[in-house]
Amino acid sequence: MQFGAHVSIAGGVFNAPLNAHAIGADTFQIFSRSPRGGRAPELTAEVLKLFKDNLKQSGIKNFYIHAPYFINLASKEKRIQQGSIQILREELERGSKLGAAGMMFHMGSAKDFGPEISFSMVEESLKAILKGYTGKTKLLIENSAGAGEIIGADFETIGKLIKKLKNPQLGVCLDTCHMFASGYDFKTTAALTKTLIAFDKHIGLNKLVCLHLNDSLTVLNSHRDRHADIGFGEIGLPAFKLLIKNQKLKHLDALLETPTSNENYSKQILKLKKLQK
Repeated sequence: MQFGAHVSIAGGVFNAPLNAHAIGADTFQIFSRSPRGGRAPELTAEVLKLFKDNLKQSGIKNFYIHAPYFINLASKEKRIQQGSIQILREELERGSKLGAAGMMFHMGSAKDFGPEISFSMVEESLKAILKGYTGKTKLLIENSAGAGEIIGADFETIGKLIKKLKNPQLGVCLDTCHMFASGYDFKTTAALTKTLIAFDKHIGLNKLVCLHLNDSLTVLNSHRDRHADIGFGEIGLPAFKLLIKNQKLKHLDALLETPTSNENYSKQILKLKKLQK
């Protein structure tokens, strides 16, 4: 398993690989644009060259892009839904230019229309996003913690979408905090086995592209999205050791999104590497 974290693109996206290397990361995640809105910085030929040169210098092979936070594919506001489709397609294209392995996103909320209509809206939106897309960067559905009516807290919903679309460019980013908050336990060998069987049944482990490694400030099945540093939450180090050493998961890239500084990211990456031994 390769470990990394979300890193800054301050000063230019080309700084990200060096920022990742500085914390001892083997992989990394970025926002390619502001997560809260606004125009995306242009990826000029010069910017792309600098990025790829720095990526080569860092020795890192795989990296990921996280979509902006305001995405909602089931919004009653047409401009929000259509804007979400447009931005996700743009981010896939930007990711392909940079060479990203995947671009993860949150599907949005079912509060406007309820689960059935919202599901259909998300399905049609994903079809529109992927129509004619031939780039390298995969579109990765990220599971949610299940707060309110956020879509994608259960494996069944995610799996149903993937099976309906049947698109090889569509995969999953599995967040450990969200998974735990949604009621999927992995604190014991038996619990992890049960959770992976459920994932494989409904989604397929072949669709799992990467992990977000986050401990949880809240208990199992709390349906609250509150990240904690690894080993400082309700999940705990033993559970992460089981996850990291699992034969079905050990080939994955794993990214930290914990509430911490770069210095602490370095310590957490070292901690994860020790758990792997």
